[in-house]
Amino acid sequence: MANDYGFERVFARQIEALGRPGDVAIGISTSGNSANVLVAMKQAANQDLKTVGLSGKDGGLLARVSAICVTVPAANTARIQECHIAIGHIWCELVESDLFRKPA
Repeated sequence: MANDYGFERVFARQIEALGRPGDVAIGISTSGNSANVLVAMKQAANQDLKTVGLSGKDGGLLARVSAICVTVPAANTARIQECHIAIGHIWCELVESDLFRKPA
């Protein structure tokens, strides 16, 4: 994919092929400025996907192109990524409990 379209479009192409209106696209970038993530989030928005960013520092450009952006306000890359992992696990747990909730 990167050889044919360039590394900047590697994630956008996946969204183009697989994304459907109403889906959620989550873009993760420690700096908030990764070009390939930004292009993918713009593609997602163009296809009417909900866009959620997960970034660090001040959110970077990802905070501007995402409908919602969760920003870890730290400068240390390792701390940002550790928080991203924890946030991802929490999101998965919330989705799983909603999908597999036992009827009362």
